[in-house]
Amino acid sequence: MTDTSVAAQVAAKWRKKRGSLIMALHELQDIKGYVPWDDAMEMAKDMNVPLARIYEVLTFYNFFKLEAPGKAVISVCTGTACYLKGNDKTLEEFKKQLGIDEGESTPDKMFHLQCVRCVGCCGLAPVCVVNGKTYGRVTTGDVSNIIAEWRKKFEDEDKE
Repeated sequence: MTDTSVAAQVAAKWRKKRGSLIMALHELQDIKGYVPWDDAMEMAKDMNVPLARIYEVLTFYNFFKLEAPGKAVISVCTGTACYLKGNDKTLEEFKKQLGIDEGESTPDKMFHLQCVRCVGCCGLAPVCVVNGKTYGRVTTGDVSNIIAEWRKKFEDEDKE
């Protein structure tokens, strides 16, 4: 086992590949769920990239998260089929029930709400995905059940 940090390992993998900053940041976020500022600073040093450039990439692309997301990441599809089937109303219902806006996490860090362009399940529109589980033909009435399902899942995990 090595003492090098995850950021240092990712930087070592990508540093010699031209134009690899975005891929390196994607990999770091895939591992940690977001890009912690300390890790961004370490990658800047290890990849010999100005910190300002890393910050520019992290803030330009809305895919990157600078804060840890909630345990349940709710992805509301805003692709054409889902939008036409009313997922804008579903998004508003998630915002209302969770008390957060798109791109935010609940204060207890249980839920994170985000929009995605398409999840490739247009035949099930409107669609939401929570931590990889796809919900099809979602209505505003389903939102409270989805939230309750994930609250119960985490409560049950905490009891174990």
